[in-house]
Amino acid sequence: MPKAKGKSRRHKYSYNLNRKRLYRSARRRAAPRIACSHIRHAWDPHKSVAQNLAEMGLAEDPNKAIPISRKLLGMEVESDGQQPGKKIVRKPYVVNEMELEASLPEKKSNTLSRDLIDYVRYMIQNHGENYKEMARDEKNYYQDTPKQIKRKINVYKNFYPEEYKNFIASLKPEKMEVQ
Repeated sequence: MPKAKGKSRRHKYSYNLNRKRLYRSARRRAAPRIACSHIRHAWDPHKSVAQNLAEMGLAEDPNKAIPISRKLLGMEVESDGQQPGKKIVRKPYVVNEMELEASLPEKKSNTLSRDLIDYVRYMIQNHGENYKEMARDEKNYYQDTPKQIKRKINVYKNFYPEEYKNFIASLKPEKMEVQ
């Protein structure tokens, strides 16, 4: 088998490339990535992570913030009655905004594709509950088995229960007219 082209060629060193600048810029970009917008706006880049989080009233280490009691671990410990010094929270609005955002109800973002909905409606409309007949239908492009078709119909029922009930109700008068 022949060698790959260019493998045996001599590699040339690029003298014009400033490697120090490339390394420095890569290090500079390694600042912490903050996903929450509330924290991002209150963040002070001149302070450490621990100082920033302490000012916002957030915990840097959850194990230190809420320690596990020794009784739960199976060891008994004598308490001194002293509480550790409380930290001053200078930016309480961050925690308040995060709590407000967390208390909002979650939107249902799950939807099915229009193609899948049309496929399921076509199968139910033409074959009712006969899954074997659905599997042999010419519109079954993906060659789904009867169990796979049944699963798709159940997913449609769970995602859109009201729409499914209305669809089934609209099919019943058509069947009455045929008989």
